[in-house]
Amino acid sequence: MEILRTEHLTKIYGKGNTSVTAVNDLSLSVAQGEFVAVVGSSGSGKSTLLHMLGGVDQPTEGKVWIQGEDIYTLSTEKLAIFRRRQIGLIYQFFNLIPTLNVEENITLPCELDGQTVDKKRLDKLIDELGLNGRKTHLPEELSGGQQQRVSIGRALINRPAIVLADEPTGNLDKKNSDEIVELLRRANQEYRQTIIMITHNLEIAKTADRVIVIEDGKIIREG
Repeated sequence: MEILRTEHLTKIYGKGNTSVTAVNDLSLSVAQGEFVAVVGSSGSGKSTLLHMLGGVDQPTEGKVWIQGEDIYTLSTEKLAIFRRRQIGLIYQFFNLIPTLNVEENITLPCELDGQTVDKKRLDKLIDELGLNGRKTHLPEELSGGQQQRVSIGRALINRPAIVLADEPTGNLDKKNSDEIVELLRRANQEYRQTIIMITHNLEIAKTADRVIVIEDGKIIREG
């Protein structure tokens, strides 16, 4: 079953002779429960694509459907709610709140949405992330790998329909990179969460169900 679809998705920065087309008339479909890796050289448009899929960066043209919802027809407020409930975002630079501890950073989406935190769900997730004993630690007290685990926990806590990961291993060594990818794979397999991951690492990309290669804002091959 299709969970995400784009049609003629385009993003142009600037105007006239100085304009830059980051994503160029790109159409794709992703099935529910699929693990997709998007690869490409620096400046190929892959991160811009991910931000448009996540409702973060308004496209110049084209449409994005998630679970049948044309997300860019939603009001700003409704899009924020939809994004919080249906899309989990994992960033290369973690984007944790420095004054919040591990538990508080992970449960932030629940708090913002006015949801009661499922303590059993939280404890199980923290255990799966290997963060037991770190629950009350602040981000500055954690290693890079641990901070990325917190970021993953924050993305997964609401069990969103889609998890978008933007170079989640970009700042990590091989050991931590392998463990982060394994956590994403486990979420994909055990909870049928759809994962779309941007990566420059071809070895990591090969662990996905499908690899999409982008250059100059276009899909040049996939398989």
